[in-house]
Amino acid sequence: MKPGTAAQAAAAAVVATRLARGRRMRPPLRAGLPLPRGTMVSAIIPARDEASRIGPCVMAARADPGVSEVIVVDDESTDGTAAVAARAGARVIPGRHLPPGWVGKQWALQQGLERASGEYVLTLDADARPRPGLAAALVAAAAGGPFDLVSAGPRFICDSVAEQGLHAAMLATLVYRFGPIGPGRQPRPHRVVVNGQCLLARRATLAGAGGFAPVRGHLTDDIALARDLARRGWRIGFLDGRDLLDVDMHASAAEVWREWGRSLPMTDVASPAAQAADLAVLALTTVLPLARLAAGRPTGLDLGLLALRVSLLGPLRGCYASPGPGL
Repeated sequence: MKPGTAAQAAAAAVVATRLARGRRMRPPLRAGLPLPRGTMVSAIIPARDEASRIGPCVMAARADPGVSEVIVVDDESTDGTAAVAARAGARVIPGRHLPPGWVGKQWALQQGLERASGEYVLTLDADARPRPGLAAALVAAAAGGPFDLVSAGPRFICDSVAEQGLHAAMLATLVYRFGPIGPGRQPRPHRVVVNGQCLLARRATLAGAGGFAPVRGHLTDDIALARDLARRGWRIGFLDGRDLLDVDMHASAAEVWREWGRSLPMTDVASPAAQAADLAVLALTTVLPLARLAAGRPTGLDLGLLALRVSLLGPLRGCYASPGPGL
């Protein structure tokens, strides 16, 4: 076997092993679970210049009967974010000036954590649209359950075919790298992933671990936090929450390319060797088969890998609110 063929076969085996974890996926989060009596959940939303999106997020969080309070930490916005959030019913906390060494989002979340009163804190991004029942479902996964930190994978809202197509292609690279959401067994700490748009943990336990201070300088803050806590023995759950959480992340395909293109490499949480290995696996299993097909000389392995990629279209459709052509 030629070295290139052997490398591609090895990469294909890696991807197949990761995708096979889907057979042991935990069930999706569902509405209708009762919140334990007396349990309070504080929703914390960090926001900087989010006047166009913060209102729907706050109103959606307040509509969840499991959420006791909605805190918006206004990170020195200049577009009226605080006023919009207050009108929507949030408790608005003016963010203090950013200290040296901190990234804005972590600093806002830390301030929200310090001011929250609930037994649990649920962090949400301004582009998140939680549905009633999300908080109780996450608490059920954490209260006496298998997880200390729980994250929900959402259903995405895309405004155009181009945006959705590019978004789905990038989402597929995450599946190839880390497998499906909700694996039955927690990966090793350096392979743990979560969705920073939605995280839940016990307030006192998270505060006791330093809150967001241990990852104060990371741009890939959600992955950095989850991996830091996993290394300290925390049980991290990344569950399918598409029935209880929508996210409208981007306004255009160009924004998808700019924002996801910056975050997908995870340069500040993965070693250069890990990044190179992930890139090699993606190149050998997705780019090379397409290139050979375009040249009219695909191998049997190329065709098998292309068929595997096509088979992902069905599961990917469920990740979008309005699946368009090609999904």
